[in-house]
Amino acid sequence: MSVDLPIRAALRTARVPADGILEGPRVLHRGESQPYELFSLTPLGAVIGAEIDGVDLGAPLTGELRAELNRALLEWKVLFFRDQDITSEQQRAFARNWGPLETNPFIPTGDSEQVTRFARSASMPGFENIWHTDVTFRPAPALGSVLRLIEVPPLGGDTMWADMAAAYDNLPDEVRARIDGLTAVHDFIPGFERFSDADFLAAKQDEFPPVEHPVVRTHPESGRRMLFVNQAFTTHIVGLEREESDRLLRLLFQQAHVPEFQVRFKWRPNSVAFWDNRATQHYAVNDYFPHARVAERVAIAGDRPF
Repeated sequence: MSVDLPIRAALRTARVPADGILEGPRVLHRGESQPYELFSLTPLGAVIGAEIDGVDLGAPLTGELRAELNRALLEWKVLFFRDQDITSEQQRAFARNWGPLETNPFIPTGDSEQVTRFARSASMPGFENIWHTDVTFRPAPALGSVLRLIEVPPLGGDTMWADMAAAYDNLPDEVRARIDGLTAVHDFIPGFERFSDADFLAAKQDEFPPVEHPVVRTHPESGRRMLFVNQAFTTHIVGLEREESDRLLRLLFQQAHVPEFQVRFKWRPNSVAFWDNRATQHYAVNDYFPHARVAERVAIAGDRPF
């Protein structure tokens, strides 16, 4: 006996897979798009990632250029710039166009306490190959980051970003209904305990106690809803039994792994990435070991998620 199409559709949507991911077309909404007048923009993904040409990051920004770059950041979530032979000071000056800079006490610094330096080698391998949003263990996580590659390995070392608004848009209705209004706890310990001294981490617990953030946050500029949990720092959902919390978090963590929500960037010398930390997760691909990979990052202070 044949099954008509409405019944097939009902059967198809009646069960949410364990990972919350259904095959088929994705809803890939990027936001409002208008032409850019002060630079050229080349999309690298359907909803996330665009390369900008015609901007010198070492020069001061006019108000008009800053506004247009910010519009591109909100639309594309991560912007890439090639052939930017800039200094650490110029990198910081560019980032300050979006607000005061923050420090990170868990990562070695460059020539300023506002610069975190990732110097990876055979003796110091990288641990950034996990999907995460930076410093969500802070009450007000970073607005965004500017990353500059100083030494690029001969092969590999790409970075990937995922659009967490697209991830939220594509959750099954039942899952969105379940998580809206929930909060989760974020803690720095899971993200740093594997490669940091235990006494140092213990001493930092008073300075950085666990914090709660909404599981689904609203972007303060675009107004879009997006997932705001990540595997590196989110420990549990408030008010749920541990088994249910773990199961739900596994489902939500998995959304960053969907290729349709991602962009992958191949670094070259003098490349720079500027991303919206409120709207994305990222993953530094660790396929270059034991070669060296050196990067410096500047983070812009953010606001408390709501």
